Amino acid sequence: MPAVPSAEERRALNKKNARGVLYTIFRAIVYFPVCFFHNLHFHGRENEPRRGDGSYLVICNHLTWRDPIFLCAALKQQQPHFMAKKELFKIPLLRGLISKLGAYPVDRQGVDIGAIKSTIRMLRTGTPVGMFPQGHRYNGEDPRTTPIRSGCAMMALKGGVPVLPVYIKVKDNTVKAFRRKDIIIGKPIMPEELGYDPEAPGEYNRVAALLYEKVCALGDEHHE
Repeated sequence: MPAVPSAEERRALNKKNARGVLYTIFRAIVYFPVCFFHNLHFHGRENEPRRGDGSYLVICNHLTWRDPIFLCAALKQQQPHFMAKKELFKIPLLRGLISKLGAYPVDRQGVDIGAIKSTIRMLRTGTPVGMFPQGHRYNGEDPRTTPIRSGCAMMALKGGVPVLPVYIKVKDNTVKAFRRKDIIIGKPIMPEELGYDPEAPGEYNRVAALLYEKVCALGDEHHE
């Protein structure tokens, strides 16, 4: 894994890696159909780091497989990258397409050290990454009642990047076509705000819980 770049190097790398050409074209084509079909409403877009500001880790509650699409529609300035199950990358034509659109493989059957290292490397070298602390989709369930994993805390801390909290708010926490969905983007949380103590036990779990609470709080604070 490469050494952590300086702040200036991070900004330069981020300006280069913020958005790919194919992603930009694909997003322009599907943006309006997705927003119309899913009745998407965006809030807090001014909080998204701009191209050249540096990479970040976006974390969000997880309701449906469409969530990465909703996040890509909401985030205009940069292209977030997401893990996708490794089986998809065994399909030749699909592998090239989803890679260009920002997906990278993960083995969901266990702890994938390679995927973890790839995520940290991307964050350190200017590429924004999206993660779902719950790890699984929980359509129809209150996000606060679902379990979360500590991986988001480890990625953010080892990557040394801000965390951008996002909340997908929908009636009954159930995603349906044409049902209104509010995508709420919070203010970036800087690494120094997390109070991380590498000597204290259970710090990744504590930080993950703190970050996820900030995600859920966005839903509580937002009123139509």
